[in-house]
Amino acid sequence: MMETLLGKTLPELQDVALAVGLKRFAGKQLAEWLYVRRATTFDEMTNISLAGRQALAERYTIGRSRPVAEQVSRDGTKKYLFEALTPHGKQFVECVFIPDADRATLCVSTQAGCRMGCRFCMTGAHGFHGHLSAAYILNQIFSIPESAQLTNLVYMGEGEPMDNIGPVLRSLEIMTADYGCAWSPHRITVSTVGAGEGLDRFLKHSECNLAISLHNAFPEERAEIMPAERLRPVRQALNWAAQQDFRHQRRLSFEYIVWHGMNDTMRHAQQLRRLVAPFAPQCRVNLIRFHAGVDTRFPATDDRQMQWLCDYLNDNGITTTIRRSRGEDILAACGMLAGNPDLARFLQ
Repeated sequence: MMETLLGKTLPELQDVALAVGLKRFAGKQLAEWLYVRRATTFDEMTNISLAGRQALAERYTIGRSRPVAEQVSRDGTKKYLFEALTPHGKQFVECVFIPDADRATLCVSTQAGCRMGCRFCMTGAHGFHGHLSAAYILNQIFSIPESAQLTNLVYMGEGEPMDNIGPVLRSLEIMTADYGCAWSPHRITVSTVGAGEGLDRFLKHSECNLAISLHNAFPEERAEIMPAERLRPVRQALNWAAQQDFRHQRRLSFEYIVWHGMNDTMRHAQQLRRLVAPFAPQCRVNLIRFHAGVDTRFPATDDRQMQWLCDYLNDNGITTTIRRSRGEDILAACGMLAGNPDLARFLQ
């Protein structure tokens, strides 16, 4: 099987150039064609000799592929389905394009499925089907029709990014490096359910924003709906986060899906305030309506209680917003991605 160039860093591309008989500086040219000009064929690389392009084509592939299916929500959100090859075989993964006034955000997947096992999440119910390489992560960003419009990225699609930290960090480097896309890291947010080696590496090696999927501020209650709490305790994640500078560098946010009677009471509100207060006023709490895409025991709270919780936190110095739901009618909202191959068969 030929190697893929997409997802390689500049030093690796310099090694590729040398391996096919080109000068080392051709690695920088390859990076520009891949990440700036977004070439999809070697023929486009006109400042590389014909012999060099032929040698590259004999040993490497670009690594770009178009989505195999697309769905459009009535609110303008678009969900794209991609094929990806993982150690578990060929899989399907989804990403979501969210246009909103002057912002255009892509919600990116980092795994096919997820192994965190959150009880309320369709992705978790789908099971785990393999890590995505940096090439497949970047392909989502580069190969949607709206790629040139993107202003922000959120690594909040299928999978736990910190559970696949090597390819995630590689993709973040390429998106933010001068030789790559040269994005500001502040335009990218990466989510996590909690602590672990991956989060430690992310905090040390990336300046991108961090979003912690919290959903309950009591560890024992959180563990009931998010089993990863037992191995990836959120309090440890907060201890690590406390060592970061969230005032002048990366931003910190907390994601909080709200369920009736389960995490929207005064007791929960007070505990949530206590937990995130050390990060105020720099942090933000995003309250999220629950989308019951699978048969669960989790009742969504009503708008009145959601607004009460938002007001309580804001009144107590915690910047809080209610995230507007997008794409629910096409199963593209928070926690609803499941890499459904039936979508591809239906639309073909």
